[in-house]
Amino acid sequence: MTDFLDKEYIKNQLLKMSKAIDDNSSVIVSGVITRIAGMKIEATGISVPLGTTCKILVSENHEITAEVIGFSDHTTYLMAIENTHGIKQGTPVIPLIKAHQALVGKSLLGRVLDALGNPIDGLGPIDANESYSLLAKPINPLERKRIREPLDVGIRVINSLMTVGKGQRLGIFAGSGVGKSVLLGMMTRFTEAEVVVVGLIGERGREVKEFIEENLGPKGLAKSVVVASPADTSPLMRVNGAALATTIAEYFRDRGLDVLLILDSLTRYAQSQREISLSVGELPATKGFTPSVFAKLAQLVERSGNGTVGQGSITAFYTILVEGDDHTDPVADSARSLLDGHIFLSRHLSDAGHYPAIDIEKSISRIMPSVVEENQLNYANHFKKLYSAYAQNRDIVNVGMYQHGADKLLDEAIKNKDRMEIFLKQGINESASMQDSIGQLYNLFS
Repeated sequence: MTDFLDKEYIKNQLLKMSKAIDDNSSVIVSGVITRIAGMKIEATGISVPLGTTCKILVSENHEITAEVIGFSDHTTYLMAIENTHGIKQGTPVIPLIKAHQALVGKSLLGRVLDALGNPIDGLGPIDANESYSLLAKPINPLERKRIREPLDVGIRVINSLMTVGKGQRLGIFAGSGVGKSVLLGMMTRFTEAEVVVVGLIGERGREVKEFIEENLGPKGLAKSVVVASPADTSPLMRVNGAALATTIAEYFRDRGLDVLLILDSLTRYAQSQREISLSVGELPATKGFTPSVFAKLAQLVERSGNGTVGQGSITAFYTILVEGDDHTDPVADSARSLLDGHIFLSRHLSDAGHYPAIDIEKSISRIMPSVVEENQLNYANHFKKLYSAYAQNRDIVNVGMYQHGADKLLDEAIKNKDRMEIFLKQGINESASMQDSIGQLYNLFS
């Protein structure tokens, strides 16, 4: 093996991978590595658009895939999606023609993919030959269907008190260890959505298998596509993982299906985007996050939702990690302004063994008034008033300082306290349909 690859080998690779050579010319369309600074790889000799996928030819038996993330003067900045071991000054770089493409098809159902769309479940290759761009053009907002129908997610408290509409986008705000993964797994198994796409972005590697086997289960996996890009992958892989999950959801939506998209987590996506933007020299603005991070968040979230007439819908749940239960995190603040509702998971409820640990006082679905009957909306508001009244006076009631009759609302809250708590709890293997959830809400006060 020689230190530097010969010209004939590079030419053969160009013909094989990108067909970027004019057959009548001896000019090689490739560049070379000049410098590596942190995660940023600098190359000269290539002029390609942002996002172009490139191959770095380390040796005849070792190629590294990288992506163009920026440029300055005659220098092109790349970031590898795998280990950069073996790269040196003068290592050849070849741009590929097709970039930001994903193979899609119905054969993806029941499969687990990495961020590049390669199967990692050991079930063999995927028979998919239709390609979709990872950077889809936004739908004209005036051509989107309005959200008019509710979506059954199989969770009683959500179906009845914060009903979700088909095409709605919600955030699940939670700290660590409060039952977020369990709640997501219940949704994937019990929802009436025809297809479920799960993006596990930046989570611990061991959690991927746990989520698939314990939370998702064989029944949930059968109608799902899982895209896994754990924390030990490169920032580009994590960003592409989120884009791939969204692209797969768009494919099924375009075929008239109702899709449930779960992205866990939006925070890890934002952190990965921050790593990329900082590596190319963008200055941080808000608590270490660069301005482009928030622009990318908006672009990703806006891709979900209802399609045009004749298409289906993407109902999306994005998890947002609130470290130390701090809900003023810049990513959390930005997500609240972009989404159509938010569900807060409470550590206090989780510690008390109350699952799902949804804090109904802080949670809201902004679309609910448009997709439910007025009677259900009135019952839901009354339930929240009673729950809030008791929560605010819990200490007074517990020490016996409250006198019955002083407040009619609190009297009713005390009377129904136990029944309301039972209503809010749900077992991990217990499914609650939309009809049953609403019926139990009505019966609670009858």
